[in-house]
Amino acid sequence: MTNSTMARRSVIALSLLCAALNSSSAQTANDVVGSYTLVSFTNQEGEKKTESYGPAPKGMMILDANQKYVVVLMRSDLPKFASNNRRTGTAEEYKAVATGSFTHFGSYTVTDGHIIFRLEKTTFPNWDGQEQKRALTITGDELKYAVASSIGGTSTVVWRRIK
Repeated sequence: MTNSTMARRSVIALSLLCAALNSSSAQTANDVVGSYTLVSFTNQEGEKKTESYGPAPKGMMILDANQKYVVVLMRSDLPKFASNNRRTGTAEEYKAVATGSFTHFGSYTVTDGHIIFRLEKTTFPNWDGQEQKRALTITGDELKYAVASSIGGTSTVVWRRIK
């Protein structure tokens, strides 16, 4: 084996090792503790792929050291209420807010490459009290998981750790 072949193989092996270290599944809740900002939220239903919260979604996820969490998701273009009073919005304004935002909170654990949310309360009451196991991938400061969507299909959510 020539020196250049050995050098190429060493570079390839080192590159694979670095990729493996940078892309991992979290093993404990301590691996994910922190605050995150929403990068993307896409929904796949059959062949149809949509951005559930628009092309520039806004959101935050906080995973604390006591294994409590909160997730807030919303469209960046939610309409303002013409009445300037959230109790006297129109049906269209209420619908836009209800379909363009989602929040849930509760407790979580991380095990076997999954994050398990125990949803205490949500803005979709059908999920209140549920436990949802989501495959979890961490690459650097990016955290990603998929979930069976409340609108059908599967949603893929990507978060970036806030430093």
